[in-house]
Amino acid sequence: MNAPEYIFDAATKPSLPWQDVPLIRATEDSVKGYGCLVDDPAGFEIEITRWPQQGWRPIDDGTGDEAGHVEGIFRGEWQGDVLFGKNEAVGGHYVLGWSTDPQNASSIRQTAPRDQVLLWHMNYHPDGGQMFYPLDNEPFIVPVALPGDNLSPDKVIAFWCDGTRGLYIHAGIWHEGIFPVGDTGRFLDRQGAVHARVSADIGREFGVYLSCPLDPAAIRDL
Repeated sequence: MNAPEYIFDAATKPSLPWQDVPLIRATEDSVKGYGCLVDDPAGFEIEITRWPQQGWRPIDDGTGDEAGHVEGIFRGEWQGDVLFGKNEAVGGHYVLGWSTDPQNASSIRQTAPRDQVLLWHMNYHPDGGQMFYPLDNEPFIVPVALPGDNLSPDKVIAFWCDGTRGLYIHAGIWHEGIFPVGDTGRFLDRQGAVHARVSADIGREFGVYLSCPLDPAAIRDL
């Protein structure tokens, strides 16, 4: 499978039905298994996954997990109907999704309410965890799914974070960039420096886009 292209005209993607993603309030209990909430980003350490043993000879002690982490500002910004992300930590620039059918979505002007993000792609990092901490204290959501390459749309949820705390996800957790509830958002991003990435093109694989609500009225409590 070819690596996905992250910057493109939304109209190059087909019209597809969308499947609703449950919007779950992020609490200590609800994020268990996915990661944890972060109160103080300054001292928060990122888990680094040790390089896997290839055969019967073991990895030498003290090696295979020395790459450390990188950090920078992740920015989410709506341009018309299209949500863009830029991650300074890894030099990434992405189309995260759109608020309406991509065949009609404009990146010049807003033509539809920004009450959802239609998600086309998810990925995970096998080499380490990742922390997102809001710098503007504004609400945001993060779509996630538990580890395993047999991803399917019904396994995806989105965490609603109220902007007072950050969210950390373990290595192997499926996710996408951070979606600001407002027009823009800035987040401190800290993640494994190797930055291995495994991707799934949701539309191509499953024939749907994932509708991630941005409306707090959709929040559920576990």
